[in-house]
Amino acid sequence: MQVLYGPKEATLEQRLLDELSIQEPWALIERFSTLVRESGSEDERIAARYIADRLTALGIPHTVYEPELFISVPVSARLEVGGRTFRAKTPAFSASTGPEGRPGEVVYVPGKAPSEVQRLFHFDSDLPVDVRGKIVLTEGFGFPGAVRHFEEQGAIGQIYINPGVDIHWGICTTIWGAPDLDNYRDRPRTPVLAISRPDGEALKAQVAQGPTQVTLYTELKEGWFPCPVVVAEIQGTREPERFVLVHGHYDSWDVGVGDNAVGDATLLELARVFHRHREGLARSLRIAWWPAHSTGRYGGSTWYADTFGLELDRNCIAQVNIDSPGCRWATEYYDISWMTEVEDFCVQAIRDATGQPAQGERPHQAGDYSFNNIGISSFFMLLSTMPRELLQEKGYYPVGGCGGNIAWHTEHDRLEIADRDNLMRDLRVYVTALHRVLNNPLHPFDFRKLGREFHETLSRYAEAAGDAVDFGPAFRALGRLQGELAELYALAPELGQQPVTDPRVRAFNDALLELGRLLVPINYTRRGRFRTEPAVPIPPLPDLAPATELPRAEGHLYRVLQTHLLRGINRVAWTFERAATVAQMAREQVHRASAS
Repeated sequence: MQVLYGPKEATLEQRLLDELSIQEPWALIERFSTLVRESGSEDERIAARYIADRLTALGIPHTVYEPELFISVPVSARLEVGGRTFRAKTPAFSASTGPEGRPGEVVYVPGKAPSEVQRLFHFDSDLPVDVRGKIVLTEGFGFPGAVRHFEEQGAIGQIYINPGVDIHWGICTTIWGAPDLDNYRDRPRTPVLAISRPDGEALKAQVAQGPTQVTLYTELKEGWFPCPVVVAEIQGTREPERFVLVHGHYDSWDVGVGDNAVGDATLLELARVFHRHREGLARSLRIAWWPAHSTGRYGGSTWYADTFGLELDRNCIAQVNIDSPGCRWATEYYDISWMTEVEDFCVQAIRDATGQPAQGERPHQAGDYSFNNIGISSFFMLLSTMPRELLQEKGYYPVGGCGGNIAWHTEHDRLEIADRDNLMRDLRVYVTALHRVLNNPLHPFDFRKLGREFHETLSRYAEAAGDAVDFGPAFRALGRLQGELAELYALAPELGQQPVTDPRVRAFNDALLELGRLLVPINYTRRGRFRTEPAVPIPPLPDLAPATELPRAEGHLYRVLQTHLLRGINRVAWTFERAATVAQMAREQVHRASAS
């Protein structure tokens, strides 16, 4: 499918690549390395003004919005055990204890530390430990799934032993963005602390000797605060209403150079380069810098999705997240987030830009992927990372950014984490991919590949369910969809040689966007269009994933699961049928336009 993935306008692509310079992005990185860009703070406002001032100086049209976002900012934390005080951090949205603290007896629940980044956000605990009325001590990062689990089990406090000598900041709420009536009661109710591994081992040893009383102290500042959102717009010349949204967060833990000053610098350089060559762009590029990522659970990007949801639905081609590119020692491309329909495009863009192979994964429920419920096909989050051999050599554990550097979410994420050469190489990847989405005649989405993945997912769930549930309607609807997609994509080689403005190309692309609006939500969401999902891992075709629980279920729960799956099959099969009709109608429209 070269017509979908390779450069249609190679000369312009090369000019964009040749235009890249380290000067503008490195100046931003150096400035941001002096700013503690905590959401709601003056340093965050200084950072927003810096971005806006540079856009003004470069002549790039932009808007600075001033939404009030719901954030939770850690102020102080400590753990007292007898007469000893342990150094600690509390994650955003932990409950505050007040000056009296939260006393209680500790119970140790062995954790399962992730051995790879893909498992970083997952939580697995099936140990029969009674935590009711106790303070849990376990290994990990205190992510939302674990915090919610122990609260549901009756814990009154939680202590997480981080895997190294440093303690990492984080966020423990499952609520994505600002709360609404569906989820505002889901906020964490217990105080949560993170401590270092050496302190954790000492505490574990004390607990092993007998009952141990501790007191947790947490203080957080929480509420609605004005936080600037900066959005630049570079208008295309042939199909200007259609745009790609490329974005990243500019708030940080401490000065956060690797997470995410390097991403903010990348966005600024992309704005400069594409604006410089805007007359050659077919479609528009929208570039956004978000606040409230770290202490608002993607509050800035969610506000944008809420406020501009209908426009995004009508005209956003794809969303591209930029977080932690260009970091120290990050020279390889694996564990990169992308949706299945855009995988081949991403692999080729990275290979063409760097000469390197690339390997990806299903996007996590993380990283400002706030647009899944609208149905926008998406790619990238983290990009380059450290070679696995180097991670092993240094004894590094998995983290969620900074190119694999364990300075992530700590005070050590400073200027030395950024790397000029790696940043310039990653910039080539972004320029290559974005130029092709903006200027290639056809959008780079292969939903046939997603159809094959759907078939594998359905087969796995159907096998687990056995005779308890009839997956036939979903399989039959998917079969029709796959047939229609095959016929639609048979038109791609010819259409890929036509101008962007050809009505047949527009009909084909309209169908691809509509297919995404239908198929992305059933693969990544449960709550429907224009809602938000909880910040916990979401399996493929989540309405049907409970099929894997059927073999262990009995009695009332067994009947509940059957009912749930029947409704899920209806949703999935209806969506496949609707998508098949979209593909059929687009093919017929192309044929009519060709005949006229």
